[in-house]
Amino acid sequence: MPRNPITFEQVLAARERLRAHLTETPARRYPLLDALVGHDVRVVVKHENHLPIQSFKVRNATSAMTALDAAARARGVIAASTGNHGQGLAWAGARLGVPVTIVVPEGNNPDKGAAIRAMGATLIETGATYDAAAAACATLAEERGMTLVHSTNNADVVAGAATITLEFLEQVPELDTIILALGGGSQTVGAIVVRDAVKPSLRVIGAQSEGAKAQYESWRERQRLTGRPVRTIAEDVATGRAYELTFDALVDGMNDCLLVSDAEIADAIREMIRCTKNLPEAAGAIGLATVRRYAERFAGQTVGIVLCGGNLDGEMLRRVMNREL
Repeated sequence: MPRNPITFEQVLAARERLRAHLTETPARRYPLLDALVGHDVRVVVKHENHLPIQSFKVRNATSAMTALDAAARARGVIAASTGNHGQGLAWAGARLGVPVTIVVPEGNNPDKGAAIRAMGATLIETGATYDAAAAACATLAEERGMTLVHSTNNADVVAGAATITLEFLEQVPELDTIILALGGGSQTVGAIVVRDAVKPSLRVIGAQSEGAKAQYESWRERQRLTGRPVRTIAEDVATGRAYELTFDALVDGMNDCLLVSDAEIADAIREMIRCTKNLPEAAGAIGLATVRRYAERFAGQTVGIVLCGGNLDGEMLRRVMNREL
């Protein structure tokens, strides 16, 4: 039996909690993408960039926040983030009246920091890396009695992410494969749980940057690795470790785990803009980069890719469009 950290019933409960706050995101075909990929692959894009904060992380955050009781909401929540998880919690906190503190690494994406502050959350910058910021966050949570909402190691977070695939299969039941950018694993594990309950034939594939492949190496070696090197433009999947809550499910449930280069991700950003007129962040373009690189593997299939976020800062956009990467 798969070692999934959540049940399908928890996914259904999360969807019910989200109904009052978030609308379904569109799933769309683009003939230009099909032509770009070739091999008779039918590409369907799930537009999580159309959610508030332009990221699927608002699902995760709102699912976790709405699962808290009144006392926990009154004490407030805290989290470490490189941006999108923090923005999601800030948005949910503003909507539900819950105090939110977000801890980010020093020198983090300034646009995301500004957005977190603009939604009324407290922003703390500390530590040279995400892991250092996360350690400081855990200390603050204990000192202040706040609920720590981890971006991965939280069942309600994973249940929120699972609603992506639940919606996707309802919109496009003929999906053969779904490709998900793999950071902590909430999207991918969520897809595995839904796949097992709704459509066991669906292939679930996690995709990582070659510059941040801790999850790939952990999946391949079947052991949870930490402290791996990270160097990628895809900041929202720039993890150097596999995570306690999601690792077993990824090992048991992923049909494959694939790598793409930062150059391929940058090219996918440009092509996503050209073909869909949507702006993806680097993690949001990993699905397209993957289906293009490995197109022969998906010949004749209907392949779902998730544009998981659209928070690409202006300087990165300039570098991508000028082909400086």
